[in-house]
Amino acid sequence: MKKLIILLISLAVVIGLAWIALDLMSNNGTSVKSELIDFAIKDVSKVDKFIISDDSGNSFAIIKGKYNWTDKNGGCIGQDKVDFILDAFKNIEFKGYLNENDVEHQITRMSAKHLKIEIFENGSWSKSWYMGSPTPDHYGQIMLLDSKEYGKSETPVIMQVKGVKGIIEPRFYIDPKKWECTQIFTLQGPEIKKIDVKYMQEPTRSFSVENFGNTFQVKQGKRLLPITDTSKIFLYVNNYKKIHYNIANYVLSDKQVDSLKKTTPFCILTVEERIGKTTKLRLYRNFDGTPSTNEFGREVDYNGETFWCVLPSGVPVKCQYFVFNPLLLGHIYFPMDMSQVNTGTYEVPKPEKFRNP
Repeated sequence: MKKLIILLISLAVVIGLAWIALDLMSNNGTSVKSELIDFAIKDVSKVDKFIISDDSGNSFAIIKGKYNWTDKNGGCIGQDKVDFILDAFKNIEFKGYLNENDVEHQITRMSAKHLKIEIFENGSWSKSWYMGSPTPDHYGQIMLLDSKEYGKSETPVIMQVKGVKGIIEPRFYIDPKKWECTQIFTLQGPEIKKIDVKYMQEPTRSFSVENFGNTFQVKQGKRLLPITDTSKIFLYVNNYKKIHYNIANYVLSDKQVDSLKKTTPFCILTVEERIGKTTKLRLYRNFDGTPSTNEFGREVDYNGETFWCVLPSGVPVKCQYFVFNPLLLGHIYFPMDMSQVNTGTYEVPKPEKFRNP
């Protein structure tokens, strides 16, 4: 009986010592409590707001609206960019601990430079991620967690997104221009009443398409064209389903934008919708010192890949010919007489140039 009591006491002492050791490991060693590596949001449908901020005081808030995600003012933002972040919220996972000798160094670095992502679920703050630098191999991100349930960790760890070999930080940015909606047209064919494409220096290339419901009317300039292939007209009109600009303006100053608007656009694209809305785009060549060959095989002194587009709001954005050519090159779809342009007998007046810096 005495031996049994001694055995039980010894077992209790061993368990107690093990518990103390584990507690010391979790609080004073290089490891952290398991709950402080629980960065993931199990049900991202509950997320209704998140705020991205940096150590300089800049921030950008994304809010879940009735139908779409918006900025804090209800403005349109790219939904695909939000989906990319929600994927990180759901699939982030623990990758490993920092080397013991590197912990203090990384804490010092994060205090000077980091991103903070505040996550709200059902109207209430849930977690905050503090995002430091990537790991040297760029296969992980050094991060620290602040949790409503467990408090703030004192030790950063290495995290990754499940199934992704790369860092997490590029998904998160504060620049409002990077969040802007890039769509210009998202129109179905029956929604369009009339399209007018007017080339300012090359009237031979101008054309219009008018939708009368059961029939279409196509003109080259003012000349009515015979409709030989209705399917090609449908093909052309359907190009307006998904048209986006490439990138916001990061090049031109306000003064340069004013100068650009004072030059002559090479084309004005106007789309009238049946609901009464009209969208007019003014398109300008991008004279950035990049000579190229245009769609007719001519050597030109402007960039043949991108051009400037002034939106109805007056804001210039950069667009790609690759995206817009299906809207601008009517001769591909309609029996237009392009002989003057193709043979070179039509002398194209040089447009007024606007040189980018």
